[in-house]
Amino acid sequence: MDRLCLIVQDFPRPGISFRDLTPVFGDGPAFRAVVDQLLEPFAGTFDLVAGIEARGFLLAAAVAYATGTGVVAVRKPGKLPRPVLSESYSLEYGEAVLEIHQDDVAPGTRVLVLDDVLATGGTLAAATALFESCEAEVVGCAVVLELQALQGRQKVQQHRVHAVASF
Repeated sequence: MDRLCLIVQDFPRPGISFRDLTPVFGDGPAFRAVVDQLLEPFAGTFDLVAGIEARGFLLAAAVAYATGTGVVAVRKPGKLPRPVLSESYSLEYGEAVLEIHQDDVAPGTRVLVLDDVLATGGTLAAATALFESCEAEVVGCAVVLELQALQGRQKVQQHRVHAVASF
């Protein structure tokens, strides 16, 4: 666990133990291993990789490059210039909204959704709902780290979920 992330106490709010994965992103061989482990269970099953802001962007770009597929950014409000679809959700420390461009995903597109950490599941649930509203097929969700005690997998139980590491 200590090789995969650092635990930062009281970030972004008091009482939250934030899992910082940037050390693994900065280590070339470790980052490659994580990317390979994220995509392996879904190899050949997706047309598009979705990355959730912001660390998910790094993961999605790497997986898309490795597989020759496209990538789409799932953003916070106000970051996308064209008409958007929006989905609200709850975090362990507040409320948030995710958006994608209305025309980024064609119906029937097979999408793999990536994020860094699966905590309460709200972020992944909101992202998958966005793609389902486009009539895309969410083939699964992959994360680097799952915090099992927060039971976030329950919010996306209708999808295949893969975590590189969990505790």
